[in-house]
Amino acid sequence: MITASIITIGDELLIGQVIDTNSAWMAQQLNSIGIPVARRVAVGDNWDGIWNALDEESGKANIIFITGGLGPTADDITKPLLCKYFDGELIINQAALDNVTHLFEHVFKRPITERNIKQAEVPNTCTVILNKRGTASGMQFKKNKTIYFSLPGVPFEMMGMMEDYILPFLSNQFQLPHIAHRTLVTFGIGESMLADLIQDFETTLPNNIKLAYLPNHGIVRLRLTAIGPEKNEVNQLIDALFADLKILVKDYLVTDEDEPMERKIGKMLLERNQTISTAESCTGGYIAHLISSVPGSSAYYEGSLITYSYEAKEQLLAVKQSTLAQFGAVSEEVVKEMVNGLLTHTKTNYGIAVSGIMGPTGGMPDKPTGTVWMAVGNAEKIITQKFHFRFDRQKNIQLTAMNALNLLRMFMLSNDKE
Repeated sequence: MITASIITIGDELLIGQVIDTNSAWMAQQLNSIGIPVARRVAVGDNWDGIWNALDEESGKANIIFITGGLGPTADDITKPLLCKYFDGELIINQAALDNVTHLFEHVFKRPITERNIKQAEVPNTCTVILNKRGTASGMQFKKNKTIYFSLPGVPFEMMGMMEDYILPFLSNQFQLPHIAHRTLVTFGIGESMLADLIQDFETTLPNNIKLAYLPNHGIVRLRLTAIGPEKNEVNQLIDALFADLKILVKDYLVTDEDEPMERKIGKMLLERNQTISTAESCTGGYIAHLISSVPGSSAYYEGSLITYSYEAKEQLLAVKQSTLAQFGAVSEEVVKEMVNGLLTHTKTNYGIAVSGIMGPTGGMPDKPTGTVWMAVGNAEKIITQKFHFRFDRQKNIQLTAMNALNLLRMFMLSNDKE
């Protein structure tokens, strides 16, 4: 099987200053055309480190991708290194120079400098991949039977080269297998319990089918992957197995697509032509962020009221002062009044309210850190649930948001049955 390795270059990746999104996106695109990524390696702006990574990966993969280190500054050493690695010398490539000149004259509208012109220098042993979105050219090499692609680290530029040239080239160059994925999302069951539930299913999978568990914030995604030479056969096999898997996990199934909870909620609201609003006392707008991050969410999301203080709850959500005094902000009684006030204020079909203690301070003996009350409802009915989360502040916020959205999902489904 044809496999690929990805080498990402930059000290900023190793110290955590920049998150490597390039290799994740590249792996997805390569996988879609039938080329699995066997390894992903990050190295700093270090000559020996890059050289050794090239040597090592060339013995493991048919195709090697390198991103980063192609800029015009002194710390960008990838180009001179590749020139030496592939026994070449740097020359001005006319097509690359024309591209850089065009960008400065017609796009950037700035005078071109000598440093910019040097961006058109490439090893004479490479095939130039023009960068229509920037000044750093991509480069293609071949050594023995391995193909190498060197691409800019700027994601927007790298993506353009992948889509315009590299993916079509590889599809034509190799007889590639078909790789199919099917993913479902579960909620309310842990990874180990889920594994016990589908143990018999997993142990009887064919050799060309793999099952992966992907847990995150109360959610567990299950991904089936099939590989084979014939697209129709692969799809028929994986679809049949995926149907069996959905039946096994039906009590915990959120969606049979690889999509986050907030996107599933949005689809449900759109299907019903209904709307939602939120009142957040401990998540600081994080639930609003999740809902509104979905394109088109303005069709069903009215907005959020972030009410941390007693006064804000009283003035914006009409929570009674007596309720706050008697039960405290983190209570079932308060979140129910928050939903009522929210629905009165926004006139939406559904409302979510959360109030809790995210930590690391603020806990009390009867309400320790991680205590959360949430409520979901409409004009006719409100349901509540209490949680005790045990993690750091950020994870407690994330778990609160996920559980609140799931409570809304369950409430909507129960209304469908009434």
